[in-house]
Amino acid sequence: MGLTAQQIAASLDALGAREPRVAAAVEAAGYPTPRIRERGYATLLRTIVGQQVSVAAAASVWNKLEAALGPGCPPNALIAQDVDALRACGLSRQKQGYARSLAELILSEDLPLDALPEDDEEAIAYLTRVKGIGRWSAEIYLLFAEGRPDIWPAGDLAVQAGLHKIMGLDARPSEKQARALAEDWSPLRGAAALLTWHVYNNPAL
Repeated sequence: MGLTAQQIAASLDALGAREPRVAAAVEAAGYPTPRIRERGYATLLRTIVGQQVSVAAAASVWNKLEAALGPGCPPNALIAQDVDALRACGLSRQKQGYARSLAELILSEDLPLDALPEDDEEAIAYLTRVKGIGRWSAEIYLLFAEGRPDIWPAGDLAVQAGLHKIMGLDARPSEKQARALAEDWSPLRGAAALLTWHVYNNPAL
């Protein structure tokens, strides 16, 4: 599960003591709410389903898949479906390939999600073995499902935009700049990422 409200508050209080602009953002926007997902296959599959589509569209596709395959879209049920059946649920051919790759790794036990490496970079490399799971998707999984406290998805545009607001920058930072700006915030960057999304989604800031 993801970071708890208590972990988020304690981390941001510690960061705010070191970086006044973080403290000011928390004072203005409040603490972000936890983003918690279940560990395991279904959450990774939902990540694939949700890539490059709206939240509403992703929810619609997922609901259709669950109606066709059963709760959690079990990997054996997914693999048993043909291309047309999955397309009827709204899953493109490319995403079907990604979903089947994930399901096959789970069924073959080549991707035991209860045994991820403790090192974050090693865990990211482990997860990106799945077709369709890139660095961003792996980072989101580690932050929301595993509650890794130092995950910093610097390639996320909303993280960059939120950082732009928090730090009072002239322009939205690049991924490289976002990584450099938050380097001193380790090992508490997961809570900082949640704050950037929280600030980005606050129109008053």
